[in-house]
Amino acid sequence: MAAKTQALAVLDAAGVPYELLEYAAHTDHFGDHAVADLGIDPALTLKTLVIHHERDFAVCCVPVAGQLSLKKAAKALGWKNAEMAAPKDAQRITGYIVGGISPLGTKQALPTLICASLAPSPTTYLSAGKRGLSVALNPQDLAQVLGASFAPISSA
Repeated sequence: MAAKTQALAVLDAAGVPYELLEYAAHTDHFGDHAVADLGIDPALTLKTLVIHHERDFAVCCVPVAGQLSLKKAAKALGWKNAEMAAPKDAQRITGYIVGGISPLGTKQALPTLICASLAPSPTTYLSAGKRGLSVALNPQDLAQVLGASFAPISSA
């Protein structure tokens, strides 16, 4: 059994039911490897992306099968525009390494958007805070724990 991560500690503290999934950790194309290794749907598997506008940062969770629209994300956040955060900034802000970034248990509480396509799904998959470790849970539970909003931010 994998060691508990900060992401899992947040779910445990909130009493949210989840399933832990382990797979071989990779050093690139993290979401694609998770989908392939676990045999899960890329439209239901989230990648966690950190974006910024000036000094403000936010987290966007979009399906591995899709692509984040920075314009739509900025609009949903009430920002003029948005850019992808540099990997070193994403790691510093979240406390996780790239490929293992989870929206749960970040070092700094960040506004979070989840792709609206996931809202009706019974299950979504996302990083549990470590490369090679994912968690399956209800997207509504995820949004509630994060205080996140569902928004149309992806091409998926």
